[in-house]
Amino acid sequence: MILAESIKKFISADRVSTNETVLTNHSKDESFHSASLPEVVVFPKTTQEIVDIMKFANENKIPVTPFGVGSGLEGAAIPKNGGISLDLLEMNKILEINPEDFLVRVQPGVTRMQLNKELGKYGLFFSVDPGADATLGGMAATNASGTTTVRYGAMKDNVRDLEVVLADGKVIHTGGKAKKSSSGYNLTELFVGSEGTLGIFTELTLQVYGISEVITAARAVFPTVNDAVQAASSLLTVGVPIARVELVEGQTIKYVNHVMDTNYAEGDSLFLEFHGSKGSVETDVQLTKELFADFGCVQFDFEIDALGRSRLWEARHNSLYALIHTNPGKQVMNTDVCVPLSKLADSIEYTRKCMGEADLQGDIIGHIGDGNFHAGVLIDPNFPNDLERANHFNEKIVEFALSCGGTCTGEHGVGLGKRKYQRQQHGEALNIMKSIKQVLDPNGILNPGKIFD
Repeated sequence: MILAESIKKFISADRVSTNETVLTNHSKDESFHSASLPEVVVFPKTTQEIVDIMKFANENKIPVTPFGVGSGLEGAAIPKNGGISLDLLEMNKILEINPEDFLVRVQPGVTRMQLNKELGKYGLFFSVDPGADATLGGMAATNASGTTTVRYGAMKDNVRDLEVVLADGKVIHTGGKAKKSSSGYNLTELFVGSEGTLGIFTELTLQVYGISEVITAARAVFPTVNDAVQAASSLLTVGVPIARVELVEGQTIKYVNHVMDTNYAEGDSLFLEFHGSKGSVETDVQLTKELFADFGCVQFDFEIDALGRSRLWEARHNSLYALIHTNPGKQVMNTDVCVPLSKLADSIEYTRKCMGEADLQGDIIGHIGDGNFHAGVLIDPNFPNDLERANHFNEKIVEFALSCGGTCTGEHGVGLGKRKYQRQQHGEALNIMKSIKQVLDPNGILNPGKIFD
């Protein structure tokens, strides 16, 4: 309460809360990590207010944890050490749309869907699609990616500039509006993926794209998961500019059909999307069909109209929730490794083997165009042994991914859950990361306990 009263001296009292429900809502995300209550939740509206908060927090060594919509899956928004939970949802203005330069400037609380609704008026869209309607600040903080990464890249590829408030209240810009620069260190990519441990994002300048003349989605069904993975790899090898290529196992489609009242063929499938002109898309689709036939594709269906495409990707994005809804009383632990494409089929085969050995029920889905996949396993919260087995399963597939030259997290971030793998993945480079953290946040107030032990 003393902390809240101190903050009310420079932030309007109605945007400083110690309400029990508000504190609880900011104590967790969608991960399995234990909740931790902040002492106070603050809802800033301007960069200057964040400057004031950070100066106060730094002087008094009070932890500050940024919070968006709480859709994270590795505990990055959990205020592990209490202190201030900085809710950025009221900083939700689209500040500038620049169609000529294919750029937008937004505040961190703007959500992906909010931005795309406005961009549609200009024939533009923002490409990064992690599924959840996350805030753009949160997406940048975790270097989110998703279904369109194979063509348009992850957040790090689409952020031109960040306005950042540092731990001591200084405000910096990390980049500019130009598409490329050879001037100095790439601070933008340093801050993208830093999970609130180096500074608080107050503005983002993002690259956007023109909406294609033709967008066609398709579903391709294969005899086995391995056939689907090999087909996807071959598609990339021959250079088809695919916009999305997603793996969905047959059992998952069965769950989706049940929950969403769809009738998709219940086999191991690739969900695909092609962007371009009418002629280029027709050519790409025909080449894909011919290529997939070599891998035993047994069905290839199109979704040409916007409603059908939307339904298809809604099914893909809701596959995790379909698994939950068809198994009432259970929860899902969702894993997140990424491997080189040459190791993808082996990794998925190994993951399925480990799932069986652990006697866990679940599914495997993923953005296999960039080697990133998720194994979701069901856990009964009434049986602690379930969580123990799931954690052991997760460790095994992470170890395998690292042995292949992959990563412990392709898009969910490090947060709390992947800290223990950082030394193994980065080696001596981890010490450099810690040194950077020490320089920018010497008092350790920015999202403490995340990324590093």
